Formats: sequence, structure tokens, C-alpha cells
Amino acid sequence: MALNTSTDPRIVMILDAGGTNLKFSAIRSNQLLLDPIYIPSEADNLERCLGNMIEGFRRVREQLPEAPAAISFAFPGPADYPAGIVANENNLPAFRGGVALGPMLADEFGIPTFINNDGDLFVYGEAMSGFLPYVNGLLAEAGSPKRYKNLFGITLGTGLGGGIVRDGQLFIGDNSMAAEVWLSRNIHDASINAEEGASIRAVRRVYARSAGIALEAAPEPKEIFEIGMGRGAGNREAAKEAFRCLGQAAGDVVAQALTLVDGLAVIGGGISAAAPLFMPALMKAVNGVYERDGNPLRRVIAKAFDIDNAVERGIFLQGEARSIAVPRSGRMVQYDPLQRVAVGLARLDTSEAVALGAYAFALSKL
Repeated sequence: MALNTSTDPRIVMILDAGGTNLKFSAIRSNQLLLDPIYIPSEADNLERCLGNMIEGFRRVREQLPEAPAAISFAFPGPADYPAGIVANENNLPAFRGGVALGPMLADEFGIPTFINNDGDLFVYGEAMSGFLPYVNGLLAEAGSPKRYKNLFGITLGTGLGGGIVRDGQLFIGDNSMAAEVWLSRNIHDASINAEEGASIRAVRRVYARSAGIALEAAPEPKEIFEIGMGRGAGNREAAKEAFRCLGQAAGDVVAQALTLVDGLAVIGGGISAAAPLFMPALMKAVNGVYERDGNPLRRVIAKAFDIDNAVERGIFLQGEARSIAVPRSGRMVQYDPLQRVAVGLARLDTSEAVALGAYAFALSKL
């Protein structure tokens, strides 16, 4: 039976874990049951950090109408997520060397505890409650028999996150490191990783270089976007170049992934709001070609369409369906030769998608 998170009555306690604050809540039937509870992370002191986690979940449980079925949340890696062991030593130095966080919380509260990467949970949330059902709904309304089951996604922000969902299941990998796309090769400089071309610092770096200013003087991407749109003071051409380069780098990552995933692709994260400036370059990269003996060879076999562009959306939904005869038979069968995928912006806020992904993941495992 397919999982329907919007009607499932079970409650899952969730956490958004950051280096500064821990944000606790709970979800039932895809709805938050209480206002978030914030407690400092105290990420440099393991005992205080663990104590604050227990305290936060206790306060959530006290406000619930019935007992929760599980705990599920995102936590920065590296980690052995299936085992619930995290070893982040960057923004959460107290976890250096590995801490069995999941088993501790399971013992404390007597319920299953699931931990995942935020990029994975973002894509899972969009697969269960956002982009994937949105596109399939458009196809149904258009009378198309085509449906999609697979979703690749990236988040553009402080870093470059990623995730893969295959046929309703989150693909984690054998070492809890599937879809670590931030380590893909950077199309602008093969000696560095893709995150350096598709992140906040990448936008600021290209803007500073193009505008001829020091990196320290470069504004944040939100301001650079306003400059690029002609609504803010600054170097407009430098702003457009910054987002063009980001789109090209992110598009190259999406193209590489779609050769393996063959599904839809969703773009989220804070920088996704600047889509008007980077999406054309991203789509051009996905639909790019190699040159082989003077003949073009598509980067991705399937044609990619921007689902947020009305013209491209119409072509995607219509396809090229026609009837063809079965040899040696009087029968006719339907055939659509247009192999295609859709790329578009997340339908959920990134933090909402992560929370719903955590909820759905817990229910899928219970």
C-alpha cells in the first residue's frame, strides 16, 4: 500500500538541528501540531547539547494529544545515519569522534529514532508532498498517462546539498553518503568541487570579481539578485554574471545526476529565489551537448523542460503521443517518443520540506 502521509494519524517528533539552535516540533498528517520550541545547541559541550535535545523532545511530548510513534530529524554529517551515529565536528564540535545519538534518544523515549541528512530529507519531502505529486497532478489534469516515480534534487545555499528518491524510497547509499553532489566536479574549474560554483560564497565571489571589488565588499546573494533585476544599486552586469555562473555550475550537476536517475529534478534552498537570473543557464547546461567527431551528443538523453515556464510546461505535458500498429496484428498501441523530464523549483519551503521528509521517512520505516 502506498504511503499517504497527509492522512496518517501517527505523530512523529521532529528536530531541526543547527550549530546555534535546536528547533523542536511534531507532525501528524503533514501538519505541525505545535509552535516550534527553540533551545540553544551548545554545540561545543556534548553533555549540555545532549541534555538540551532530551529536554526539547520532553517539552514537545508533554504538549502532544497522544504518544508519538517515533522521532525523526535531520542532522549534519558525516554520520552513519542508519545506525544513528553522528560525527560532525564543524558546526557541532561536541560530536567529534562519533556519538550514538539515535540509540540514546531511542532509549530515553522508548520509540524508534531516525536521523538523516537534510538534503536527503528535503528531496524526500518534495517527493512525498511537493514537486513530484505536483508534476504528476499536472499530467493527470492534462489527460497524459505518463507518471514519474523518481526525483533528484539540490539545495542552493550556504552549501550545495542533494538527494535522490527512487520509486518512493529515499536512496541513502551503503555508507550513508549517496547524492553528495557538492563533491561533483566544478564545470568552471575542474580542480575544485561544484559547491564552490553553486553556493552563497560562489555568487559573492563571481560578483566581486566581475565588479572589480574586494570579496569582503560583495553583498549577499539576496542583494545581488535585486541588483541583477535592476531594483538595487550596484553593478547589474556583474550580478547577472554571478547568477549565470551559478546556474551553469548547478545545471552541470543536475545533468550528471539525471544521466543516472532518469527522473524529475527539483531546486530548493535560499538561493532558489533568484531563479529568474540563474534558471536559463541551468536549463541550458542540462540540455547541453557534447561534440563527438563534429556531431552533437546530448548531455542527457531525455529532453529537460522548465516546468515553471508556461511554454515549456505545455510541451512537457502534451508530449508526442500517437498510435502505432503492432506488426502482424490489427491492434494499435500508444507510443510517446518524447523522452522527457521536468526541472523546477521546490513547491515547499526548504525547512518545511525537510520536516515533512523526516515525517514521511519515519512512517515509511515503522
